[in-house]
Amino acid sequence: MDPLLLKALEWTALCTGFTFLCTTVGAAVAFFFRPEKDTALAETLSLGFAAGIMIAASVWSLIIPGLEMAEKNGSIPWLTASVGVIVGAVFLKFLDMAMPHLHPGSTTPEGPKSKLHRAQLLFLAITLHNIPEGGSVGLPSGRAARSGDPLALSSAFALALGIGIQNIPEGAAVSLPLLGQGVPRMKAFLFGVLSGLVEPVFGLVVVAAISFFLPVMPFMLTFAAGAMLYVVVEELIPAAHLSKHSDIGTMALIAGFVIMMALDTSLG
Repeated sequence: MDPLLLKALEWTALCTGFTFLCTTVGAAVAFFFRPEKDTALAETLSLGFAAGIMIAASVWSLIIPGLEMAEKNGSIPWLTASVGVIVGAVFLKFLDMAMPHLHPGSTTPEGPKSKLHRAQLLFLAITLHNIPEGGSVGLPSGRAARSGDPLALSSAFALALGIGIQNIPEGAAVSLPLLGQGVPRMKAFLFGVLSGLVEPVFGLVVVAAISFFLPVMPFMLTFAAGAMLYVVVEELIPAAHLSKHSDIGTMALIAGFVIMMALDTSLG
């Protein structure tokens, strides 16, 4: 196997493995909390904070590197980035329409008609947007590992950190509703874990074919950014403003944005 490819796979496995571990940690709350326990404040804080982190990560970890790579490749940077962001968002919207799912805080299912219960639809919703997140971690990780640049590797892990933080409440968002339906704690936990398994799988698939993706890396980076921004606007921000603590959710978003911006810019 190509040593550079092996290195890229190893680093991607580390970064996506971390995000998967965070999902597992979130799902594990099924063992410690009662289904009826009020966790609105904690959920608002975590979702708002995660939204801020993902917005900043989309800009400094994905869009700006994509613009720089497009310029080096001799293409039109703003056009490549614009197309990538739009296609990424439209692609996720297509998946959103093609699969039955339920957004957090909603009582009306979207997508094709289904007899699935609300908690199962939430599981599909979170699994759905974990797919592009795996690519958004895998692509920068593979790129950084191939370059061998310590700053690029640090930035790639900073992105994984941001997505990992977001994955903690997502894991809980799967396991706790299932627990509320009377599902055994272990089974609810395993469903939460499975919702995050697509991230390392998809991340490794993308990196395994990185020789194909490298020439179109600027597009792929901005594609991942578009998908992440869609998730933030469609899922995280609305969910962070469902409770009476919406102002706290807004401040948490700003805090997450500033922290991720500082991490990305200070790490190069």
